[in-house]
Amino acid sequence: MKKYSICLFLTIFTLVGLDSLNAAQLKIAASVPDLASIASYIGGDKVETFSIARGNDNPHFVEVLPSYMIKVSKAALYLKVGLSLDQWADDIIQGSRNSKLVIVDCSADISVLEKPGKADAILGDVHPQGNPHYWLDPSNGLIIGQNILNALKKYDPENSSYYQANFNNFKKEAENRIKSWKEKMKAFNEQKIISYHSSWVYFATAFDLHIAGNVEPLPGIPPTGKHLSELINLIKSNNIKILLQEPYFPDQSPKFLQRQTGIKIFKFAPSCAGSGKDDYLKHFDDMISQITK
Repeated sequence: MKKYSICLFLTIFTLVGLDSLNAAQLKIAASVPDLASIASYIGGDKVETFSIARGNDNPHFVEVLPSYMIKVSKAALYLKVGLSLDQWADDIIQGSRNSKLVIVDCSADISVLEKPGKADAILGDVHPQGNPHYWLDPSNGLIIGQNILNALKKYDPENSSYYQANFNNFKKEAENRIKSWKEKMKAFNEQKIISYHSSWVYFATAFDLHIAGNVEPLPGIPPTGKHLSELINLIKSNNIKILLQEPYFPDQSPKFLQRQTGIKIFKFAPSCAGSGKDDYLKHFDDMISQITK
């Protein structure tokens, strides 16, 4: 009986200890997994991160659910993509009624590409502040990391040195991998590619690729027969070998282009699969491995 009591006490003590540890962790919410993954690397065991959108979700359109509001109500920081991509997050943040929530715009200090001269409905679903898929250039991952580091240091100054050390490790690992990725992608330098949506301009810029055309004639506008015919001529005349497609867009038009031209379809999610510390960098490993093999 005495042995049983001791075991029970130890079990309860362990569970209480774990609960205390979890309670001490800063909860960080993010709109997309990439931001959560970078925050997980920098925050280490001091933080618990989660993403509202999943890796295979279209980050432009996320259903606002009460369960998201409840999760965000317990968060210390919310990491936004910004540049008008995740406007749906505003409803989640407001619904959370978390007056202490610190909102971090991770697009701060990003060199934004494709800024339109004007936002007009005739141009399709154009973002007035520029293309918001900046995390797909891994060099921008370092800027995102710096923005998260600044927010963590301000919110939790007692652990500033811990966060700084983790960021330094993230920076070193990312720079080494970027060097390796660029070496692997050298054979594709200056090659023209096709993308479905305009998600891939930062990825293309990072690895010296040129997007010659999109399956969508304008952002958010489905392709017409005439547009597909023009793409077939473009692909054939330029000997284009690669088409990048997001998993949440229909297969019909890319497969038609493949049948007509032999172009290779790479179906990649623009976001990484999870919110773990290694997921962001692993996403580039996976994509580049598939392209280059």
